[in-house]
Parts: sequence; C-alpha cells; structure tokens
Amino acid sequence: MKFSFKHFTTHLLVSLLCLLALTGSVLPNKIEKILNQGEIVVVTRNSPTTYFEDNVGETGYEYELAKSFADYLGVNLVIKQADTLEELYAYLNQKNVAFAAASLTVRPDKNESVRFSTPYMQVSQQIIYRRGTLRPKQVTDLINGKLLVTSDSSHSYQLRQMQNDVPELSWSESPDYATVELLQMVADGEIDYTIVDSNEFEMLQAYYPNVGIGFDLTGVQPLAWAFPQSPDNSLFEEAQSFFRDVQTNGLLLEIEERFYGHLGQLNYAGAKRFKRQTHKKLNKYDEIFQQAAQQYDLDWRLLAAMSYQESHWNPRARSFTGVRGMMMLTLRTAKELGVKNRLDPKQSIFGGAKYLAKLRKRMPDNIAEPDRTWMALAAYNVGYGHLTDARKLTKLDGGDSTRWMDVKDYLPRLSQKRYYKQTRHGYARGNEPVSYVQNIRRYFDVLVWNEANNVNNNNALTETELAIEDAPMQLSANVRVIPPLL
Repeated sequence: MKFSFKHFTTHLLVSLLCLLALTGSVLPNKIEKILNQGEIVVVTRNSPTTYFEDNVGETGYEYELAKSFADYLGVNLVIKQADTLEELYAYLNQKNVAFAAASLTVRPDKNESVRFSTPYMQVSQQIIYRRGTLRPKQVTDLINGKLLVTSDSSHSYQLRQMQNDVPELSWSESPDYATVELLQMVADGEIDYTIVDSNEFEMLQAYYPNVGIGFDLTGVQPLAWAFPQSPDNSLFEEAQSFFRDVQTNGLLLEIEERFYGHLGQLNYAGAKRFKRQTHKKLNKYDEIFQQAAQQYDLDWRLLAAMSYQESHWNPRARSFTGVRGMMMLTLRTAKELGVKNRLDPKQSIFGGAKYLAKLRKRMPDNIAEPDRTWMALAAYNVGYGHLTDARKLTKLDGGDSTRWMDVKDYLPRLSQKRYYKQTRHGYARGNEPVSYVQNIRRYFDVLVWNEANNVNNNNALTETELAIEDAPMQLSANVRVIPPLL
C-alpha cells in the first residue's frame, strides 16, 4: 500500500509534536511515538496461518496484514515471536509492543486486559478425529476419548463454557503443542481428538489425510488483533481506520486469496492419492526437477507440482489431444523447445521448464510475483493468447488485469459466446486453466511442507496402500493461500 499524502502530512505534524514534547510541553501519545521512532512492534506466533519464513523471507497471513498496516502508517514492521499464548498476551504488557496479530479469537474473558480490533475473518472451532475410528457427532461423544488442546486458547475457554452443561466432559491442556503437532498426534492415534480453527484445518488438512472433521464445536467466531487496554486510543483508532480502508480497497481480499484462495482444491481422496504417488514416484525424478529448475531459475517443487498435474509423474502419459510425456508437451511445442523425445523424462522436464520460464518472461513488466507465475502456468495450459484475452476482459470490466485473483474470474468466460466473440483468439475451455493453476499451487504447498518437515519420499507404504487403484480426483467447486512452512 502506498504511503498517502494524508499520512505524510500527519507524519510531519506528529514529528513536530514529538519535537515539542522533548521540550517538556506535550507528552506524545502511542501513535506519535511509533511514527517518531519509525517502527511498530507486533507480537505473533510462528504458524502456517500467522507468520513463517519461506525461501523469499518473512510471510504469513497475519504478517502480510500487519505489514500492510505498517506501510499504511509509513513505518517499519518489527516482529516478536511468542512460544505460547500465555507468553503472547504477556508481551502486550511491554511498553514497546503495539498489539498482537496471531489469529486470535475475540474472547470476552480477555476484555479486562485487552481490546480487540474490527474482525477481519470468521472461523469456527472444529473437533478433529482420526479417520477409520468412530466419528464424533456431538459433545457427549467426546466424553470417553482423549482430548488435548492448547492451554490458554479459545478452545480451552470454549470447553470450560461447555462443561457447565456437560459436567462429565474432560480434556487435557498443554502449552507445548502447536496445531500441527496436535493434528499429528491425532493422525498417529496418540490422542483421540483435538480442536482446530476452521481456517487452520483448511490450510493443513492436505498434509494429514488421515484426520477429518467430526463436527463444528461452535458457530462462526471473529478473529481480530489484540491491543492492550489503555486510555490512549490513538493507535487503536488508527488500526480501526486501517481496517475500514482495507475492506473497501480490496487489500483484505487480496491477502485472503494469496493464502487461502486455492486450498479447496485438494480433498481427502486427492490428498491420499498425491501422498501415494509422492512416495512411489517422485524420488525417481526429483534430481532432474532440481537441475531443470536451477537452469531456468524456477522452484523445483513448482515444476514437480506441474508435472504431477500434467501426468501424475508418468513419463508415458498421453492425452486424447496428442500431448505426451511428463510435462505433456504438444508435438509442435516440443520441436520449438528442441525436445526430440517427449517420452524421455529428462527431455520432457527440461522442455516444460524452458517453456514455463519463457512464458513467465513474456508476461508484461507490471505483473509482479506471485501473480506472474500463476499467469504463466495458466498460459502453459490454455495458451498465451487466451490468457491475454481473459486479461483484456478483466480490464474492460474494471478489474485488475495484473492480478491473478481477478483474471481467474474471467478465464471461464472464454467458453461463453457472448464473451469469446469479443476476443481475438475466440473460444477456450476457460475453467480448465483456473483448476490447473489452483491444483498446482496446492501440490506445491504439500511438496514444500514435506521438504520443510523432512518427510522422506522413500518412506515405505503398506502393500495395501501401494495396491490401491488410483481413484479420479474430485475437485472442490469452492476455489477459495502461499505455502505454509514451519
């Protein structure tokens, strides 16, 4: 977000006030101190839905939202990490910490010590169980099972509220387990149940296909930033103004699309299938993917995700249209790329990498990452001309033709006569590139996760799993993220 003239003048006036304060005439308020220091300190947690570091640096939904607020103020963002929720709330007592941004549910029991901002997301608490065991459908089904939640969390608070109606309800609490660890414990059978917020489970479910949702423990609940209670309202009011702005200018939707926009693409059956294929096949080709990625300045996991979407890592794959090989190249494209044998895995992977790099370079300079890569992938699938047509339709309708979140809404219109008759390249199956890109983004997520968590592709599966016939993957109709890394 650009630093506006309004905030420039505000910054200048505040600096003068702070200078005056140094003479003893005026005491600066919170926002004046932050602007004068040129930085804002925010406390958060290290998790896939809040803050983490990937190969390009700091990121995460909460980080990007807090960074946008810092840009709105014209100051630098400084992140403090808390290991537990108790520690996170304690940080708010420190004078230099402005607020907490950590996927925090608005809780009335915290009203004495903190106040919550305008909510920016609605979630529900979900009971998670291990597939293959008896699915819980109501609170009383949890009584005889081992339920573990994070201490001082909204989940433990909710359970205490419910215990008034169900006295025999019992559970364990610990500050030592993050959501990913609790999910793993359920998957391994160490515990029977845990509670996870719906946004976290949506992001993590592809990595734990053996766990599922029993039932929603609550209705929708708001997530918000937490500010320390104080008679000084200056920073809090500035945050409220920021949320009014991001709601109207689309920034909140943009951040949501980046982190959650593709998560519905990989359901239980698809996740199981991808896991099997990763164990069975990927280790045969990952070195080739890495070599090709290095040569063409790409991420090898992105190439691997592409190849899975194209051929399920089958070097002899063939479609009814005649495209063939690991990267499903047409005969014409293969000739242009110098690929003599489309069935040779190395030639196909290097050819696909070269073609993707060429498309990405061809994108207009005003298309930034990651949209540049998403659009290059769409062009790989549907053709550069059709992508250009969709971008023009987007612009004509008042959308932003440089952003994938806008263009993906117009690609499907290329299959409708009233729209494609206005374009240069005519009809195209426009839904396909949208699903294509969103699937690849989700596969990429999982491959990044596997590497970050040292998941070995050579891990042996059972004979039963290896013998399972690959079922057709069912895609979610709700295409609603960037890879979560821990």
